Amino acid sequence: MRTSPAWPCPRWIAHRGAGHCAPENTLAAIRAGAARRYRMAECDVKLSADGVLFLLHDDTLQRTSNGHGPAGAWPWARLSQLDAGTWHSAPYAGEPLPHLTSVLRYCRANGMNLNLEIKPNPGQAEATGRAVVQALRAHWPPDATPPLLSSFQPAALQAAAEADAHWPRALLLASWPRHTADALQLAQDLDCVGLVAEHRLWQASRVQAIHDAGLACAAYTVNDAREAERLLALGVDSLITDAVDAFTPD
Repeated sequence: MRTSPAWPCPRWIAHRGAGHCAPENTLAAIRAGAARRYRMAECDVKLSADGVLFLLHDDTLQRTSNGHGPAGAWPWARLSQLDAGTWHSAPYAGEPLPHLTSVLRYCRANGMNLNLEIKPNPGQAEATGRAVVQALRAHWPPDATPPLLSSFQPAALQAAAEADAHWPRALLLASWPRHTADALQLAQDLDCVGLVAEHRLWQASRVQAIHDAGLACAAYTVNDAREAERLLALGVDSLITDAVDAFTPD
C-alpha cells in the first residue's frame, strides 16, 4: 500500500524555474516563473564537494556558469562565488548558483511549490536523495503541501523514501521500457505517486495504465501548443514547460 502523499503538482510547472526567461536553476528563474503566476518550479539539485545542496542541471559547470570541470569537485565556498547568469544575458550578470535552502525559503514565502529533481553527481545517488529529504525536513513545514521529488535514478528515490516516506516521489523516464507494466512496476516498487516521462512517450494506453494503478502522469518538456493539447486530451496530469510566456498556468 502506498504510504506517500497524493500527487502535489498543478497542471503547469515551470522548467528549471523559467529557464528560457532567466538563467536556468537560479532564483532569478524561479522569480520569473512566479511573476507569470506559475505555482510550481522544477529544478535540479546536486551536492557540492563538502555536502551542500545547490541547483545545477549538468555534471559540469561550464555550460551555465563561469566555472569549469565537475561540479561535485568544488566546495560550496567556491561554487557560491560563480557567475551563473552572464551566459544567459547581460541583465543577469553575477546571478549566483543558489543554495537549496535559499530556494526553499523563497518558495515558502511566496506561495510556490517545487518539483525537485534529484540530479546527483556520479556515484552520489543515495547520498543526494538522503540529503534532499534532510533539507526538506529542516526547512519545509510538515503541514504544507510537500514538494515532489523526482529522479531518473531509482537509487536516489529509494534513499529518499528510506530517509522519510512523507515526501512524494516520481520516477523520471527518458525512454519507455518494452512493456508499460515494467515502468509501472518499478514506480510501484519505489512507492512513487507518479511517472514523469519525455512528452513524446505518452500514449493513451500508457496514461490509462498509470491512472488505473492510482498514479499520476507528467510530461517534460512541453513547449508546443498542439503537443500540450494532445497531452491534456490524453489525461496527462501535469506539463513541465520552458514556454512560461506562452502558456497561462491558471
